[in-house]
Amino acid sequence: MARKNRSVKKTGGGLKFWGRHAVEAALANPNRFVKKISGTREALETLDIPDGLAVVYCDVADLGRSIPREAPHQGMVIDVDPLPDIWLGDILDTSADKGRPILVLDQVTDPHNVGAILRSAAAFDAAAIVTQDRHAPPESGTLAKSASGALEIVPWVRVVNLARALEDIAKAGYWRIGMDGEAEETLGAVMGQSKIALVMGAEGEGLRQNVAAHCDVLARLPIAPQMESLNVSNAAAIALYAEYTRNGEG
Repeated sequence: MARKNRSVKKTGGGLKFWGRHAVEAALANPNRFVKKISGTREALETLDIPDGLAVVYCDVADLGRSIPREAPHQGMVIDVDPLPDIWLGDILDTSADKGRPILVLDQVTDPHNVGAILRSAAAFDAAAIVTQDRHAPPESGTLAKSASGALEIVPWVRVVNLARALEDIAKAGYWRIGMDGEAEETLGAVMGQSKIALVMGAEGEGLRQNVAAHCDVLARLPIAPQMESLNVSNAAAIALYAEYTRNGEG
């Protein structure tokens, strides 16, 4: 059994999610505690609302005052608790024989980027994303909306020490590829046939030195010379697609 890298207990009160995809996914997730749903009658009539859940009908103006200004709520908002903690060791134990990739994010802090990355991770069947707790955004309505339901689908592991997490990932048999725009090798040339952990750094800063040192190899995406780099969420989507199709599948 893989050693369990310690995670950080999430704190804080409840959250508000908005938008159809985020709301429907949260309602369908048995691990998500939903406390209340608010919305217009027209919007809520289109949902399969569980018995016993508190429902508050309100107009669009009242609904808009409960969440950030101009948030695209589509007539529905739910009050939820954060998801329970997930241990890295549990992910490594359950996915070890399935070959699904793990995506490691090094100080990617923008909730829109992390939400978009979660959406790509769901689309290309990643086993989990892993972040350092202190340098990643918390769960939020903005992130859930950007994830378009994927926050409820893809396990999100928060760890204290990312380098130690990468050591545990290696012990579980993963080939750790750090994505670096200055690397000599391209991603396609270094993937091989092993299970893969893709390690992505923040825009601008890239991978920190200690995190890069805990990768087996560094690789870049082959992009045209007139473009220096890609947004980290776009780069993650391309890297996950490359992994998903490396054996001619997908």
